[in-house]
Amino acid sequence: MDLKTASALRRLRLVSAPEAVSFLLLLVCSVLKRTTDFNAVPVMGMVHGVLFVLYVLFWADAWNRARWSLRTAALYFVLSVLPTGGFFAERRLRREAEDAVIASRARKEGVVNA
Repeated sequence: MDLKTASALRRLRLVSAPEAVSFLLLLVCSVLKRTTDFNAVPVMGMVHGVLFVLYVLFWADAWNRARWSLRTAALYFVLSVLPTGGFFAERRLRREAEDAVIASRARKEGVVNA
């Protein structure tokens, strides 16, 4: 994995958890708006919107650079629209990055998978 691909995956991973948190907070604010006089939906909506747009931009860049299959790209996109999906995306991307580092070290040391 080259440096640009690793950077694209890292950016996507770093924005996925905050995007998921903002989605959950937006849901809580929506419930509070309807049950109390507290209305933070405009602010949380904007925060979540910005994070979601960043997630989609980083997702498109990662899809392009990592050459994901359509299935993998669709999975990461679907995870972005589920309330806790960003947490699963972050964990899966972290595992992918760790596997890439292990494979890179194995290639460097001349270890070949049999």
